[in-house]
Amino acid sequence: MVRPTLSIPVTVCAISCSGPALSPHPNIPVHVTCFLCCEAPLTTTIAVFDADDAEGHVQALGALLHACVHDGASIGFVLPFSQADAEAFWTLNVLPAVRKGRRLLLVACKDGRIAGTGQLDYDTPPNQPHRAEIRKVMVHPDFRRQGIAKALMAGLESAAHRLGRGLITLDTRTGDKAEPLYLALGYRVAGVIPDYCRDPFKDHLDATTIMYKAITA
Repeated sequence: MVRPTLSIPVTVCAISCSGPALSPHPNIPVHVTCFLCCEAPLTTTIAVFDADDAEGHVQALGALLHACVHDGASIGFVLPFSQADAEAFWTLNVLPAVRKGRRLLLVACKDGRIAGTGQLDYDTPPNQPHRAEIRKVMVHPDFRRQGIAKALMAGLESAAHRLGRGLITLDTRTGDKAEPLYLALGYRVAGVIPDYCRDPFKDHLDATTIMYKAITA
C-alpha cells in the first residue's frame, strides 16, 4: 500500500514496464513503497523480473550493462566488452539463478526503457539463512541522478525483509560514486580490501569496500 504522504510511489510489476502487476515471488508484495528519501519520478516503475521476463528483455538488459561498463562502472568486467558479452552475462549467469529461485532481479523502467537493475542474491549456506547480498545495482548513464538507484535499493531491502533476510551485505569500489549513497542509506563499512579488482579501463587494481546493514520491521 502506498503511503499517502509519498508523491513518488514505485510500483512493482513482474511482467514488463507496463504489464499487469503479478509477482512471481509469493513472499514479495506486488507493490513496493518507496522510502521517503526516494526521488524517483512517478514515471519510474520497479519491476520484479522472472527468468522469462529477463530472457525477453535480454537485449535491453545487455545494452544497460554495456553502457555502464563503458561508462567506467566497476561491476566485474573490463574492456574490451561487447554487447554480446553483456547479453551472455544475463543469459549464462543471472537467468539460471533467477530460474532456480536463488536470486531476485529488480528492473527499473522509465519512459519505456530499462533504466537500471539490481539483484538480491539469497543463495546462502545453511548456516546463513538470515543473510542476503545485494549485487550489481546499476543505472544507465542517461538516467543518473534521478533517484533510481535509491528506488532499487528500497525495493531490494523490502524484498530481503519479506524473505526473512535481516542482514544485507554488498561491496563497492572504494571511492566509487555509489559509496556515499550506501552510507546515506545506513550501510556500515566492515572493511576495505586493497587491490581487490581491476579497473575496467586501466591496468591497475582498485580497493573494494565491504558494507553491511541490518534491517528490521
